[in-house]
Amino acid sequence: MQNYVESSNVDAVSEITALIVAQRAYEMNSKVITTADDMLQTTSQLARA
Repeated sequence: MQNYVESSNVDAVSEITALIVAQRAYEMNSKVITTADDMLQTTSQLARA
């Protein structure tokens, strides 16, 4: 049909918000893993000393 606006089933604002939340959660989890790895390396170095 001409001159009609498509009514999409996707809410762009909520999808972008969900994407930002997921990205921040991924970043936080990545920092936790990095910190845990650093702690394990430090513990390993202390055990050798």
